[in-house]
Amino acid sequence: MTVVDQTPGEPTDARGRVAELHALREQARRGPSDRATEAQHAKGKLTARERIELLLDAGSFREVEQLRRHRAQGFGLEARKPYTDGVITGWGTVEGRTVFVYAHDFRIFGGALGEAHATKIHKIMDMAIAAGAPLVSLNDG
Repeated sequence: MTVVDQTPGEPTDARGRVAELHALREQARRGPSDRATEAQHAKGKLTARERIELLLDAGSFREVEQLRRHRAQGFGLEARKPYTDGVITGWGTVEGRTVFVYAHDFRIFGGALGEAHATKIHKIMDMAIAAGAPLVSLNDG
């Protein structure tokens, strides 16, 4: 029998791990905070996810690398590692046609481009080329 190191409070069974994954995905979907979302709306702007939702056919969006985080050190960044790293990437359909999309999320680092952020964009560009499908960029930064 193999013993696996476990952090106290970590789920041990598959159901617990799946529940943990769902909670992380929901946290990433909500964004950094309700306050950041309210500030975005107060400026008369939509969030990145709201813009994607308006662009694509209902229910068609499939996100790529939702849980990616930056690896930066210094300036206090090691304590601020939001999921998505400020860019939502994926694909869906517009009028039934496959379209790849990325949207900068101003609520995270003002939509600033970092290594993880750029890697996600590069990946979705490669996927669009491989699929022979258009790529739409929704910028807000």
